[in-house]
Order: sequence, then C-alpha cells, then structure tokens
Amino acid sequence: MAVTLEQAQRVGYTCLKALLRFAFMVANNLVAIPSYVLYLIMLQPLRVLDSKSFWYIEGVLFKWLLAMVASWGWWAGYTVVEWGDDVKAVSEDEAMVLVNHQATGDVCTLMMCLQDKGTVVRQMMWLMDHIFKYTNFGIVSLIHGDFFIRQGKAHRDQQLVLLKEHLEKYYRSRNRKWIVLFPEGGFLRKRRETSQAFAKKNNLPFLKHVTLPRLGATQVILKTLVAPQENGTPAGRGTVIKESKSKGLQWVIDTTIAYPKGEPIDIQTWILGYRQPTVTHVHYRIFPVKDVPAEPEALTHWLYQRFIEKEDLLTHFYKTGAFPPLQGQTKAISREMTLSNLWLVGIQSLAFLSGGMWYCIFQYFYHCLF
Repeated sequence: MAVTLEQAQRVGYTCLKALLRFAFMVANNLVAIPSYVLYLIMLQPLRVLDSKSFWYIEGVLFKWLLAMVASWGWWAGYTVVEWGDDVKAVSEDEAMVLVNHQATGDVCTLMMCLQDKGTVVRQMMWLMDHIFKYTNFGIVSLIHGDFFIRQGKAHRDQQLVLLKEHLEKYYRSRNRKWIVLFPEGGFLRKRRETSQAFAKKNNLPFLKHVTLPRLGATQVILKTLVAPQENGTPAGRGTVIKESKSKGLQWVIDTTIAYPKGEPIDIQTWILGYRQPTVTHVHYRIFPVKDVPAEPEALTHWLYQRFIEKEDLLTHFYKTGAFPPLQGQTKAISREMTLSNLWLVGIQSLAFLSGGMWYCIFQYFYHCLF
C-alpha cells in the first residue's frame, strides 16, 4: 500500500521527536547523575557529623532525580489516574507496597504517581532486579540504599539472607518509610505460563492478568520491619486514620497498575515518546499490617488472595475501562494525578546548572594543576 505524504510527514515527525527526546535524556543523565554523586561526595563530612541531615539532603536530591524521570513521561502525555484508597493519608507512616509487574515502565509510573505523596519518594526503598544495578541509574540506587535481588532458585535462599541484613543495616538508619517490591518476581509475559502451570498443578486459580506471587521477600520484610505491636486501623475503605505513632511497618499498600487494552509502557517508549498520549491507571488498597498473618502458610494464602483480587480488578478494568467501586461506595471515584510543569522545569534547570558548575570547577582545578 502506498504511503501518503501526510503519513510520511507523521512518521518523520515522530522519529525526529524521538531523536530529540533521546538526546535530551542523555544530556539530562550526563549532568544530573554525576551532580548527585558529586554533591554527596562533598557532603561526606556532614554524614559523619549529622547523619540524619545528610540522608535528608540525599533524599531530596533522590526525589528530584525521580521527578526528572517522571517528567520524560509527563511531557510525552503519559499521565496517571488513581483509584481506590487515598495513600496520602499514610504517607508519613511505614508501609510495604506490593505492585504487579508488566513492563519496565511500571517503575517509571510509580516514580511519577508517588511524587505528590509527601515525603514518600525521598524516604522509600526499592527492591529491584539486580540487572538494574548496571543501568545508568544504578549508581544512584546503590548510594540511596535500594536492594538488588537476583532471581532464580540457585540464589533464592542467599538473597533472602542478604535482604534481611540489608534492611537491618540501612532501612532505619536512613529513615526509610516505604519499601516497594514486585512479588511476582518478573514481568507478566515472562512468568505467566510458568505460573499457570504451577496453579494447575496445585489446584489454584487460573490467572491471566497477573501471576502468583512469591513469598520470600514479603515474609523477610514483615519479619524484619514489623514492630511487636501495631495499632493502626483503617477507618472505612476510602479513608485511613493514623492511630499509632509507634515505630515499625504499619500498612501494606496493595497497588495494581493497569494499562489501556493491557498494553504496558516500557522504558524505551517512556524515553522516546513515540506512543500516543496514554493514561495509566493505578489502584490502591490499604491493609493494616496487624491483619496480615505471620505464619508462612497463612501469609502465602493472604498474598495469593491479594493477587487473585488484582486479577478481578484488572478483568473489570479491561472490560469497562474503570476499576470497580470500593466496598461501601456506589460509584468508583478516580483522581487525576498532576505534576507542576514549572516545578519540573525548575528541577531540570537546576540539574543543568549543577552540571555546568561542576564542569567549571573541574576546568579550574585542571588548569591550576597543569
């Protein structure tokens, strides 16, 4: 079929836009990430004298870096609509966030939709595949104290021991509040067939939109971070009242990401922006950690039940384009998540100004020495 002039122009424009976006992203990384590292190197004396203030500043810089990633999608028209419980109500409490995993864009989506949740982004810890360590953002995650986990049976037991040690060493010492993990242990497209075979063998529900989660990391987090007594209790499905100031994990936030037509956004699309503007839908359910069983068998059942509910949520979404209402509601209520363009421009400008400043400093010392 012959290509019309209009189609050719549209393709040309898309390619040019993708090229310009990629060039901007590379420049952004070249100034922002080294600046983050250099600022923290300069602040090492503060880390010795006042560790709390050091990690506060690191958290602010970390949030700004995640906002830069969010801006790539935001300016391409990849926005977020939120459903279910309002997680802002527990943003100052400790929480474990369980997320379904479909593509690399899931992480970018979370980086965007958590930006307006108070101090969450700067005080959160991520559990992610060890491959992420070798990406451009790996050095940032290493400094921030995220945990990189190796998949596969051969590494499973050792990784859980390392995770426990990591949490004990870094979680409270760096004043972390939220910990984010993907219990499925991989992308939906890669794990679905294996998960369905396991479900059939063990007489478990047949899932298409999610896979059966793995218990290990969830159990370690709960054992390590939950205080002996938890008093937080949700007040209804739409509102959460914080009744306890005690330390320790207080909430489990079950987060379900849904893409229109079940077509997830990957990191390449997020960066290049060649896909048409898309609204990603994120659904939250908040559970008091005191209602989560501790025994492995009961916890496995509880965790499976959450993903069976995710399956139902996603089935409803793909049929209707919306999530079902919460218990007690007659109509589902959605909230459009927004970011300030002025704020994003300010952060990007600061990154490039910082890059220029560090370049001038290195040039000065280079000429002084040589």
